[in-house]
Amino acid sequence: MCQKNAAIQGFAAVASNTVQTLTTAVAVVVDIPGNLRPLNARGHPTRSRASYTVAMPYRFTRSAELQQRAETLLPGGVDSPVRAFRAVGGHPPFVVSAEGAYLTDADGNRYVDLFGSWGPMLFGHAFPPAVAAIQRAASASPSFGASTPAEAELAELVQQCFPAMERMRFVSSGTEACMSAIRLARGYTDRPFVLKFEGCYHGHADALLVKAGSGLATFGIPGSAGVPAETAMHTLALPYNDLSAVEEAFASHPGLIAAIILEPVVGNAGTIAPTEGFLRGLREITRREGALLIFDEVMTGFRLSAGGAQGFYGFTTPELKPDLVTLGKIVGGGLPVGVFGGRADIMEKLAPLGPVYQAGTLSGNPLAMAAGIATLRYLLDNKAEIYPQLEETSATVFAGVAAAAAEYGIALTTNRVGSMGTWFFTPTAVNDFASASTSDATLFARFHRAMLERGVWLPPSQYEAAFVSTAIGTTEIEHILGAARESFALLTR
Repeated sequence: MCQKNAAIQGFAAVASNTVQTLTTAVAVVVDIPGNLRPLNARGHPTRSRASYTVAMPYRFTRSAELQQRAETLLPGGVDSPVRAFRAVGGHPPFVVSAEGAYLTDADGNRYVDLFGSWGPMLFGHAFPPAVAAIQRAASASPSFGASTPAEAELAELVQQCFPAMERMRFVSSGTEACMSAIRLARGYTDRPFVLKFEGCYHGHADALLVKAGSGLATFGIPGSAGVPAETAMHTLALPYNDLSAVEEAFASHPGLIAAIILEPVVGNAGTIAPTEGFLRGLREITRREGALLIFDEVMTGFRLSAGGAQGFYGFTTPELKPDLVTLGKIVGGGLPVGVFGGRADIMEKLAPLGPVYQAGTLSGNPLAMAAGIATLRYLLDNKAEIYPQLEETSATVFAGVAAAAAEYGIALTTNRVGSMGTWFFTPTAVNDFASASTSDATLFARFHRAMLERGVWLPPSQYEAAFVSTAIGTTEIEHILGAARESFALLTR
């Protein structure tokens, strides 16, 4: 049993008495681990690090200057809209380095990272095995545009984790993986319609921007300009966790729906777990109707378990496993990469074997393959220690912040599945995008800024999941919970 840390034991007491965690896939654990340590490159616990004092408020002078320069060259000064901090206010910090659990910005401010490059930094930043692998690969040239042995080597590791991926193809992003999977599903079934769920984001391909979450939800954009109605009309968007709506859609479009694509655990509307029987119901409906089931595990893959949400929920048997799977983020050790795969008979419809065309000049980039091999080897060798550690740390962090909110009378619903979760500023249970939308985005923005100025960087949107890494230990937990308590105190003034 872990020793208690007396400095933050009060949070556990509050959590056990007052916090009601709604719509979680796991029970809230309020034990505060006092000897929890991240694993080093050999899989052994690291030594404890010293605490440090955060100066408040942080200064963002240099980051503001960099933002002004960027705005003269990049739309909004960013290469991805959510980085602009429009939903939370203030100048976004410009990161210049990161290591372990920490980000450092251009002004020298240091932050505990709770968004983890949007998910892939499972082992923290500058993970030594991945960095070494990238350096070795770069010395042999960072790009060939030709086949390399590393592609099949990484594919074998992916297949060990995801047996449903009998054949796969590497691409350069999660967006490309999902776009390609949809095209393949339509080509295989010769059907035009795709069913997705409100708040699930599958990248910015035209057909998938209908009622997507993520940045679209952050900025209040229902779809996107530039997407023809003729394209959007073939995407059916339904409420998540609503099997009756799925049944109605198939009844209304008999023989026309090629596939259902979903995040098996939503991360792009904030974290939303599937309700009991929802995933199994989708599998039964698609088999009955001759449609494909696509699990978008770009975010959940390797994070919830070595086998992603499929392993977490037991969807690995022949009768339950999805037909196609999309992955990204962690599969390349944090480098830009994606992969889609599934049943061999479906994947063999791809060119050069079949009529469905998909290509990528730099797909299977040697740097991404090298980083992915190093990361997945480490994960497979140490998964017996990695996932229990992530569970213990995540339970403590999410329950502790919820307890701090309860202490100050702030309504908060905490959704967590494994090492991903969201604090929704609403008393309402959150099980779909409509209920997620009841969150007080203004209050979240104030909380985000207060946490940032106390050295904790949360995802800059109420509609994005927070992520915990193995690099977060006792010192970081104390920092996060202390910053949360101070932030909630500030919100109630």
